[in-house]
Amino acid sequence: MTESQAVATSEIENDRPTAPALLKGWRCKCPCCGKGALLHSYLKVNDNCDSCGLELSQARADDGPAYLTILIVGHLLAPLLHFTYVTWRPEPLVMFSIVTVGCVSLSLYLLPRMKGIVVAYQWARRMYGFDTES
Repeated sequence: MTESQAVATSEIENDRPTAPALLKGWRCKCPCCGKGALLHSYLKVNDNCDSCGLELSQARADDGPAYLTILIVGHLLAPLLHFTYVTWRPEPLVMFSIVTVGCVSLSLYLLPRMKGIVVAYQWARRMYGFDTES
């Protein structure tokens, strides 16, 4: 790779910084402008941004957000479950009820945010049709 190609490649990567895009995705906002809604109907990606007109229909999140959600919820609740059981030894039904409510509520909270992050990452890295200028 020549020096001019390396400079051109770094300029292309820097025009869409990843960290701000991921933050906008976490807020379920358009990764380009940060104003328009990214999702509707809980997990459906909008076809276009209402604010800047970015075409979002080509985003392919597939199972990524579900895997990320399971990973995060598992890593948060497993140590908490162990600590609670070792420290207080609650009744099994009480423990089951509390962990179930925590797991379901945390999963429902994180799932759309993980989908926003995956779509924003795809936009920032010019994946799946986001490679055109917008």
